[in-house]
Amino acid sequence: MSNTSSIIVFSLSAFSETVNYRVTLFSLTLLSYCVILVVNVSIILTIILDENLHEPMYICLCNLCINELYGTAGFYPKFTSDLLSDIQVISYAGCLLQIYVIYSYAMVDHSVLTLMAYDRYVAICRPLEYHSVMPLRRTAVLVILSWFIPLGCGIMSITLTFTLKLCGSHIQKLYCDNWSIVKLACSSTTANNIVGLILISFYCCHVLFILGSYVQLVKSAVKSRESRRKFTQTCVPHLLSLFNVSAALLFDLMYSRYGSASVPQSVKNFMAIQFLLIPPILNPVIYGLVLTKIRGRIIYFCMKAGQWSILRMNV
Repeated sequence: MSNTSSIIVFSLSAFSETVNYRVTLFSLTLLSYCVILVVNVSIILTIILDENLHEPMYICLCNLCINELYGTAGFYPKFTSDLLSDIQVISYAGCLLQIYVIYSYAMVDHSVLTLMAYDRYVAICRPLEYHSVMPLRRTAVLVILSWFIPLGCGIMSITLTFTLKLCGSHIQKLYCDNWSIVKLACSSTTANNIVGLILISFYCCHVLFILGSYVQLVKSAVKSRESRRKFTQTCVPHLLSLFNVSAALLFDLMYSRYGSASVPQSVKNFMAIQFLLIPPILNPVIYGLVLTKIRGRIIYFCMKAGQWSILRMNV
């Protein structure tokens, strides 16, 4: 029986289905990552550079985009290099780091979306109290907590995984995930299972809180035209983001634990990476298109950049 110290590398066996079209996948993956970088950085810079956007909702949106960059950085560079490699392996330390980044990314995403839901609830249901309930200092504290709590939960989960004695080194996925490592354990995984269920329950409560806040938002929105306008402009993209992230994570979670072996490997691969592909692209695009202030400022900065380029060419 081997323990954690004897495991040097893990092999990622899910790449077997990508042999015949690796170049195509590499091109699409590289394009997707470039799009993710461009759209998220555009939103982040727009919010940072425009003082009129230094409001709680836009600060939360900025952090959501920063988190997209953080999470995808833990997946895309390694994935693209593996597509061009004949052997897909990852070191033990690299595997734990990838698990930590991807899992904490998912948890931060839900925390920020929950904070955004609370912000919208106060703005629409209690508009006269909004500036007293959500001042910038309190918003900053809540944003910090939305990062620190998930990062702390990630450290706790990874620490438990690190203590496991492992019997194998083959992971049936395109990247490292916690459940795949736990399934390789020779020792008891009771603590891991309990902590995993607690974390899942904790973030399910986040989703329930968001849904509960939206019940109140809908009730308030039907009372006046101004409330309906606010709801359409700011809450609809938030709901789309929540559904996007939650559905992708739920598919991956349920399949990892209870999926059928008869499902084709290509389908398994897509289900495993969709929450790292779809939300990081759609979230900033949805907000950039729907939120008038964001869309207007992006167009303004693009026009300014174009004018500056023309002036440089004429000099």
